[in-house]
Amino acid sequence: MKTVSSLLDPLWYERYKRISNLNIRSSIYDVTNRCNLRCKGCFFFSSGEHHVQEETDLKKWEAFIDREKARGVNLAILIGGEPTLCMDRVEAFYKRIPSYCATNGLIKVPRDRFPDMMVGISLWGGGEDEKILRGKDTFAISSRNYEGDPYTYYLYTVTPKQVGRIEPVIKRIADVGLKVHLQLLSNDEGVDGFHWHEGELRDLRVEMDEMLERYPQTVISSKYYHEVITTGMMLGRRFGWRECPSVTESLDNRQPPVRRLIHFYRWAADLKTVHRCCTSATRDCATCKDGAAHMSWIMVNKRDHIISTRDLQNWIEVYEMFAKLYRLIPW
Repeated sequence: MKTVSSLLDPLWYERYKRISNLNIRSSIYDVTNRCNLRCKGCFFFSSGEHHVQEETDLKKWEAFIDREKARGVNLAILIGGEPTLCMDRVEAFYKRIPSYCATNGLIKVPRDRFPDMMVGISLWGGGEDEKILRGKDTFAISSRNYEGDPYTYYLYTVTPKQVGRIEPVIKRIADVGLKVHLQLLSNDEGVDGFHWHEGELRDLRVEMDEMLERYPQTVISSKYYHEVITTGMMLGRRFGWRECPSVTESLDNRQPPVRRLIHFYRWAADLKTVHRCCTSATRDCATCKDGAAHMSWIMVNKRDHIISTRDLQNWIEVYEMFAKLYRLIPW
C-alpha cells in the first residue's frame, strides 16, 4: 500500500508535515459593490453580482464576521468591488480573522493600520493591455504604493496578447522588490482579441516554466500548477462544474457529492446573499481559468496524488504555493 511516508524522503516528508497541519478553512467576502476601476472581463460586474443592497452598518459587519469566525473560518479572502474603498470593513475582518485583501493597488493599504495583512494586487498584463482592459496602466501607481512591501505580491492575470511577452512584466515586478503569482484571463465579457487558443496555452505553459526557473525569488508558482491551469486537466480529469471545489456549500447540490473546500461560502456585501462560486454564476465552468479554483482543485484531491513520488511532490508544491500566497508559511 502506498502511503505518504513511503513515497517521500525525509526532506520532502518534512515539507509535507509543515503544510498538513494548516487546516485551512477559507471563505470569500465582497467587501463592497463599488470600485474605482471598471475592467472589461471583471466577473463581479459582468455577472451582475453588484446588484445587492450593500450593508453600511459597521456593527452589522462586525457581528457577521464574529459569526463567520464561530463557523470555523480561519482565512478571510476580501474582494469586491475594491476593498480599499472601505477600510473600516477591512479592519473589522483584520482584527478578528487572518485576512487577505485583493486590490487593484490604486489606494495604498496603510501599514500602520494593517502591518502584516497579505495584499494581492491585480495586474492584467503589460501597460497596453491594462489600458485596453482596465482603462489605465495600474502598475505605475500600485508599484509606487507597495515597492518593497514584504506582505504584498502581484496577481498577474496573463492575457493571450501577453504570450511571449511576460518576462518584461515579471522583471518590472522584481525590480520593485515584490513577488508575483500567475493566472489566466477568462475573458468573461468576450473582449475581441483576448480569447485563448490551444497553441497559445501550450506556449504559455513553457514560458511560465521558464519564468519560474529564471526568477525563483520573484515568481511564486509551480510547474504542476502551470500544467493544470493551461490544460484544464488533472490526473486525466477535466476541470468543470463536476470537479470545481470552490462552490458555496449551501448552493452545492451536485450528486454524488464531489471533493470540495470545507464550509466554503462566497458572501455578497449585503451579508445575506451568497454567490455560486469563487467567480460568478454566469461564467461557463468549462472555460473557467481561475487560478485559485484550479489550485484548490489540486489541493482537495490529495489522495489521488498518492500514486507516485512525483505526483505527491506535485501536490505538496501546489499546497506550499497556496500557503505562501496567503502567508501561512514564509516565502
